[in-house]
Amino acid sequence: MTNDKGQMTNPKVILLDAVGTLFGVRGSVGQIYSAIARQFNVNVPPKLVNDAFFQAFAAADPLVFPDTDPKEIHECEFEWWRVIALRTFQKVGVLEQFADFTDFFDHLYTHFATAEPWFIYPDVIPALEAWQRVGIQLGVLSNFDSRLYLVLKALNLDEFFSSITISTEAGVAKPDPKIFTRALQKYECEPSQAWHVGDSLREDYQGAKAAGLRAIWLERSEDMAEI
Repeated sequence: MTNDKGQMTNPKVILLDAVGTLFGVRGSVGQIYSAIARQFNVNVPPKLVNDAFFQAFAAADPLVFPDTDPKEIHECEFEWWRVIALRTFQKVGVLEQFADFTDFFDHLYTHFATAEPWFIYPDVIPALEAWQRVGIQLGVLSNFDSRLYLVLKALNLDEFFSSITISTEAGVAKPDPKIFTRALQKYECEPSQAWHVGDSLREDYQGAKAAGLRAIWLERSEDMAEI
């Protein structure tokens, strides 16, 4: 944004994506899935699992549940991810090796609600602190599920944010402009007064631009996942 003299001015609100922007997966999803599967006596190469996971994830419907009773959202989230995991292990041909797949998945699902599988990118805390110092309000806007509240708290990031908007509760997902509008309604903020920062060209950058926000596309290096 610029003032009437053409100078850059601070936004009223900055919305940030979560996974891939604030924090990332330690190693890979495949490594974590494979490690927990070994606890249930199922051995499968992490690379195969990782590839199968992203195929299943890409083929899935958006993580949204419009017109769903709020009391049923957690159950819907659990089932959405359970199907992703089931299809992942079907693709690598080991699904039948699980004595109790539901028990396995319950452990897996709970694990991703903790701090253990995640790491905070090194540029995140300094940026959040700098924005807070100049009085910019910060919010999270993510196509994630309600475990995000637990993850942000476990990573000690929750204190930075005055709002969290997630697709499963909003009933709409990025890049749909409606989810950006709903996030900004919490601040009575016009799109032109806000920035959105995220790592997805389509969901974050293009979605935010379509909604009228200043969009910042964050390109993360793949080797940062090894931190």
